Amino acid sequence: MNTSERLIESTRELLWERGYVGTSPKAIQQRSGVGQGSMYHHFDGKPDLALAAISRTAEEQRARAEAEFTGPGGSLARITAFLRRERDVLKGCPVGRLTQDPEVMADPALRRPVEETFGWLRSRLTDLLAEGRERGEFAPALAPAATASTIVAVLQGGYVLARAADSTEPFDEAVAGVLGLLAAQARAGR
Repeated sequence: MNTSERLIESTRELLWERGYVGTSPKAIQQRSGVGQGSMYHHFDGKPDLALAAISRTAEEQRARAEAEFTGPGGSLARITAFLRRERDVLKGCPVGRLTQDPEVMADPALRRPVEETFGWLRSRLTDLLAEGRERGEFAPALAPAATASTIVAVLQGGYVLARAADSTEPFDEAVAGVLGLLAAQARAGR
């Protein structure tokens, strides 16, 4: 891994673990094994490096979700694959956790990849739900956009509940609950 990559990967890890405020340039340098001169050779400063790290995390999260959204099966099967995939639940969502960081949310450049990721996720879920409704997989009364927002809210809320309880059980229950609601819409669509 080259110097720039080590810096980005170390920053991604630290942002997930500590947030923006807790991710100091010194911590990045220690984690990456890169000196201050090299860090500032590749990036203008902490905000520039954080933007690269946040953007990379957002891109990877979208790519992983897209692989599940374009996988085999109907809409419900693909949404289920997305919701049930393996996650480090107790660490929280690497993008969602950034919404709790006031400095990230106050900086339009740092906020943009977070906002775009959630917008993209809601849009893709809306498309999948609309596709399922059109194919008769879900009830005609299903509201794709509202349901997509509900799925994202349940997923992010599941992370919060799991972290608060220091247990994955609340997350698993939240996912099972939203899948139960979708299954009811699927039964009503038949």
